[in-house]
Amino acid sequence: MSGNTFGKLFCVTSFGESHGVAIGCVVDGCPPGLELSEADIQPDLDRRKPGTSKYVTQRKEADQVRILSGVYQGKTTGTPIALLIENTDQRSYDYDKIKDVFRPNHADYAYTQKYGFRDPRGGGRSSARETAVRVAAAAIAKKWLQQKFGIEIRGWCAQIGEHAMTVKDWAQVEQNPFFCGDVTMIPTLEAYIDQLRRDGDSVGARVNVIATKVPPGLGEPVFDRLDAELAFGLMSINAVKGVEIGDGFGVINQRGTEGRDEMTPEGFLANHSGGVSGGISTGQDIVCSIAIKPTSSITTPGKTIDSDGNATEMRTTGRHDPCVGIRATPIAEAMVALVLMDHALRQRGQNGDVVVGTPDISR
Repeated sequence: MSGNTFGKLFCVTSFGESHGVAIGCVVDGCPPGLELSEADIQPDLDRRKPGTSKYVTQRKEADQVRILSGVYQGKTTGTPIALLIENTDQRSYDYDKIKDVFRPNHADYAYTQKYGFRDPRGGGRSSARETAVRVAAAAIAKKWLQQKFGIEIRGWCAQIGEHAMTVKDWAQVEQNPFFCGDVTMIPTLEAYIDQLRRDGDSVGARVNVIATKVPPGLGEPVFDRLDAELAFGLMSINAVKGVEIGDGFGVINQRGTEGRDEMTPEGFLANHSGGVSGGISTGQDIVCSIAIKPTSSITTPGKTIDSDGNATEMRTTGRHDPCVGIRATPIAEAMVALVLMDHALRQRGQNGDVVVGTPDISR
């Protein structure tokens, strides 16, 4: 199966299935000399892992990461870093009854049409379980970006169903299972998710990510535009159906006088473009948003077909998220980090000697 490697200089090759022995990745291109241990990676994995609250899937995975190579005496060597996460709580028998039935709006039917057969256990390779290794790899990128530039990448859940939220307190984002920055919304979200479970239904979500202190100059002006690769990376996350950079689709109603991000010697007056202009970072905050569809793994029966093309009904059992967007915040942060890391290394490789006379007004 192709398409398992992300990045050009900071390359992450992912492997494993939802109900296999383990999942993992090989990170190639990390600069040498970065102090690194499992303790640097584990916190982000703990933020993403299942079973952390009653509002997400109750699959219990420790998601303990092991570094198998690429680190010696606590520092990266510049050689490939292999990361491994064992699967310890598979319940493959939950999927026995649907191995010959296609779950609507899942990858089952498309996989079968492409490969001729599929691994039905938890979705196999198409499962969001795979995103754990992206989060692990991105923890390395986050540390290097923070040490090199002071870059900080933070995400939050901006909307669940009809409930939109703002960040009133960043400290609260990590203190609740919804990654919500408005503590007054927590009781509403709890009641909402509880009702979805009772209804046998699910709902979509919006997750926002902001990266601060990104230097100007990252990205390329044509095919490898920074915003294009951010969109590519974010869209590669399971269940994502929409990506916005900056104001996104809000620019449709804007006039040029409103959205042109005017500049003064003291700095930019706005950031409608989300920190990217002409495909290249401006030094302003990188602002991204993703729209995540409701999972179709629900207990309400739905029409589908079996492997012989016969009409049937599908009712999903097992352990599933009523809103997959709840655990998507660390994953969205991860993809932004991987893109920024890759482009930072590309910029260093091609334009490391460039001297700019124009002042950097983003600082």
